[in-house]
Amino acid sequence: MRVPLGFVGLVAVALAVTGCTNVDAGVGERPERASSSAVVASGAATADGVVLPPEGARFDYQLGGASPVPDGATVVARDSTDDPAEGAYGICYVNGFQTQPGVEWPDELLVRTADGEPLVDPGWPDEHLFDLSTEANRQAVAEHQASTIDGCAASGYQAVEFDNLDSWTRSDDAFGEDDAVAFATLLVARAHAAGLATAQKNTADLGARGRDEVGYDFAVTEECDRYDECDAFTDVYGGLVFDVEYTDDLRGSIAEVCARVGELDPAPSTIVRDHDLVPADDPAHAYTAC
Repeated sequence: MRVPLGFVGLVAVALAVTGCTNVDAGVGERPERASSSAVVASGAATADGVVLPPEGARFDYQLGGASPVPDGATVVARDSTDDPAEGAYGICYVNGFQTQPGVEWPDELLVRTADGEPLVDPGWPDEHLFDLSTEANRQAVAEHQASTIDGCAASGYQAVEFDNLDSWTRSDDAFGEDDAVAFATLLVARAHAAGLATAQKNTADLGARGRDEVGYDFAVTEECDRYDECDAFTDVYGGLVFDVEYTDDLRGSIAEVCARVGELDPAPSTIVRDHDLVPADDPAHAYTAC
């Protein structure tokens, strides 16, 4: 995770963990979706019956608050507490691998330091890492996340992205990549059972494991141009890569960013946003689609 979520993200998990979705969490059961008269642009269906976003579609990343859909955009990612955008393919954001600030989790499900305190993400001191070192813990955390996943489906989203897949790299060796992959597989299976496609979030070093072992359907990335890793995702997911770059941390100008990603074949769908992803009515809002 390379961008702060702000208050919206905090509320998302608070509602989910406290069970405020009123959706049954039985494994394999699909919650009823919210009805909508909007025509949603979408791509092909997978073998699991979920619908993918259209390849190469223009998109927007609205985690800091809902905004009108930009002209030409047909894919929009929003926080799980916001409604999906009308007339667009909706991706629901869920912090799958770490806690949100102020949300209580059972002690046994968190990585602990030598002095018994919950281990925090160094870049996000109010977020604690889930302990994914055992099958029992992975199953328990997945069950805690089930209401959020089902809530995304019931709200009318078509897909979900689970953030902080790479938390094992910050776990002080409490668990490793294989544990994270095993847990991600549980989340993806639950999402597919709810009728949602799933996006791998960042974590270029996972290679094809995300697609082949976990079952991710496409990718949502942050700053793949900034870190020169876009092709690591397009090599796996082809034209189903949706990347957001940030105005305060670009590798050159916006024009240079767009030129570089445009040279890739296939090219990721790339936008440049303000780092806090504020709504369109905020003076700090920035949005450019390559």
